[in-house]
Amino acid sequence: MADPWLTLIGLNEDGLSGLSAAAKDALDQAELVFGGPRHLQLAAIDARGRPWPQPFDLAPVLAARGRPVVVLASGDPFWYGVGGSLAAHLSPEEWRCHAQTSTFSLVAARLGWRLEACDCVGLHASPIAQLLPRLAPGRQLITLLRDGAAVVQLADWLSHEGWGQSPLWVMEAVGGPRERCRMLRADAAAAALQAEPAQAPVTVAFIAQGGPALPTVPGRPDDWYAHDGQITKAPARALTLATLAPRRGERLWDIGGGSGSVAVEWCLAGGLATSIEQHATRVANIRSNAERFGLQARMQVVHGLAPEALQDLPAPQAVFVGGGFDAALFAALRAHMPPGCRLVVNAVTLETQALLVQLHGELGGQLLQLELSSAAALGRMRSWKAARPLVQWSWQA
Repeated sequence: MADPWLTLIGLNEDGLSGLSAAAKDALDQAELVFGGPRHLQLAAIDARGRPWPQPFDLAPVLAARGRPVVVLASGDPFWYGVGGSLAAHLSPEEWRCHAQTSTFSLVAARLGWRLEACDCVGLHASPIAQLLPRLAPGRQLITLLRDGAAVVQLADWLSHEGWGQSPLWVMEAVGGPRERCRMLRADAAAAALQAEPAQAPVTVAFIAQGGPALPTVPGRPDDWYAHDGQITKAPARALTLATLAPRRGERLWDIGGGSGSVAVEWCLAGGLATSIEQHATRVANIRSNAERFGLQARMQVVHGLAPEALQDLPAPQAVFVGGGFDAALFAALRAHMPPGCRLVVNAVTLETQALLVQLHGELGGQLLQLELSSAAALGRMRSWKAARPLVQWSWQA
């Protein structure tokens, strides 16, 4: 078997001195060396160096297929690095990798933290809000950040979300001669860093303190969501998610998304979602709620009306219809749903409930009626205030 044409080399802040002999040999023999300007400088690369294009693009590397090429990355190229992106375009025999200790491991070792007990997150090009479901009092997190400005953004976000008491360790150039560590409280970090900004490469480790942890089961409070009243209420949402049975990596079609609360909680359980909504203001609410929880990469929002809007969407493993269900939509869904796909429909109108009773009689599945009442003022006393009865039909294709 011929030698791979591409070599991925993990490079830390100690530069060439931290590389193995095999990594150094590959670097010496390379015709082209790709990497960020910092990595090219750390490795003392001459005219063979090729900085990554902006915006980032793998095309120059792939265009050099067959020539001896090295790609430099931080630490372990396959942990929030370029390794996985490249491997997706290559056969296994085309590349080899010389990884080094990851930045996460270096930071954990400096702080004396058990790495397996930490949440390790790369935030170079990802929303900070994705941290929200991970936050809990005493939880240890290690985050890779784009630059010094991102440190201030992280500290401000933590303070805004109620976690301003969290101690932060702002760590610059970990593992090299320029290594520096400052401990700051989140709600005081911005002022301290304005006087003396952090320099890239920068990592922030912190222990979450002071805020309310996000509940880990469906049925989060309604007031956590932007909505115009069109929202599956928390108790019904909990039952709906339980019936939908989210599984990691599966995709949900949320038809008539309203606020997108069902899609959000599906994604928080580890899935992907496509939320379809015909009203522009509600589409804006759905996008706002996706951003609130840092789920932009997991939630697709489609402005349109089903069934027309279902064309060319990624196939679902589950479908939820919270409004607008009728026989024509069901026929369209049956054409799109792959075998084993789960369907859950909630209905409050008599006409739609009658259709669900009919479909249950013809096709089976499970039919439930949910009646909920909440305590409300009645003069100087209290009484039960009933919500509209909800009928739910669940069925599997």
